[in-house]
Amino acid sequence: MKTVYLIGGTMGVGKTTVCRVLKRKLRDCVMLDGDWCWDSDPFKVSEETKAMVLDNITYLLNSFIKCSAYSNVVFCWVMHRQETTDAILSSLKGRFAVKIVYLTASEQTLRERLSKDIQSGQRSENVIERSVQRIPLYDVLPSVKINTDNKTPSEIAEEIIALKPCCHVSQDI
Repeated sequence: MKTVYLIGGTMGVGKTTVCRVLKRKLRDCVMLDGDWCWDSDPFKVSEETKAMVLDNITYLLNSFIKCSAYSNVVFCWVMHRQETTDAILSSLKGRFAVKIVYLTASEQTLRERLSKDIQSGQRSENVIERSVQRIPLYDVLPSVKINTDNKTPSEIAEEIIALKPCCHVSQDI
C-alpha cells in the first residue's frame, strides 16, 4: 500500500533536509515541499492566497497518490495548525496509509540554524522570531513529534520510517 508522509514543523527545524533524506531512503518516492506552492514575491497572505495554496498542494499530492510509479509520497510544510493538516488530509483521494510527524527543536537550536541561513542569504532577518513564536503551537498537535536537536537527518528519517501509520485512507478518486 502507498504511504503518504506529512512532515510539519516550524521554520529551521529541518523538514526539507529530513524529507530529502527520506526520499533517498524510501523506494519509489517523490517529495513535495509546500513552500514550492507559495514561492512568491511579494509574499502575500490572504484568504484567497491560502485557499489557492491548499488547492495547489492537494492537487499535486493527489496526482502523486494516483500515479502508480510512486509507493511513497513525502510532503513537508510548516502546518502549525491542526486545521491545515486536516484540510490537506480530507482533500486527498485514493487508498493509502498516512504518517503524520511534527519535527521540533529547542529555541537555541532554531536560533543557531536560522542564523546560519540568514548569514548565507537563504532567509530574511525576521524568520527567527516568527519561528520561535510558533514552537508552542506544535506542542498541542495530536501527532507524533520528533525532536531534531543533536540528531542527524538520517537518524530522524529512520525514526519516521519506523513509525506505524496513524491512519489509512480509502476515498474514491
